[in-house]
Amino acid sequence: QVQLVESGGGLVQTGGSLRLSCAASGRTFSTDTMGWFRQAPGKEREFLAAISISGGATYYADSVKGRFTISRDNAKNTVYLQMNSLKPEDTAGYSCAASRGSLYSNMGDYVYWGQGTQVTVSS
Repeated sequence: QVQLVESGGGLVQTGGSLRLSCAASGRTFSTDTMGWFRQAPGKEREFLAAISISGGATYYADSVKGRFTISRDNAKNTVYLQMNSLKPEDTAGYSCAASRGSLYSNMGDYVYWGQGTQVTVSS
């Protein structure tokens, strides 16, 4: 079992920044590919970014490439999502997840999920 707890969400103005954190516990964090996802009301869950076990490789959705940065600190069992140049359309619940698959895992390969943290971007 892996427990994932997100934090760092909140209300921010357009163009602002937020840094989300996802703290993991319960098993060896450093063996999992980690990903960030979001879901807005009435929309499907959307993949945002993934990071390899070592942190040496990352993968982003086109919608956030160049604005969001995923990173991880295996010593702290934590993965981060730095979000810059935020837009109202970034408003959603943001969740982290753990996969035993590769960097390009399908959403179904992510087996552990956090409860999420809300990000609201005002115009």
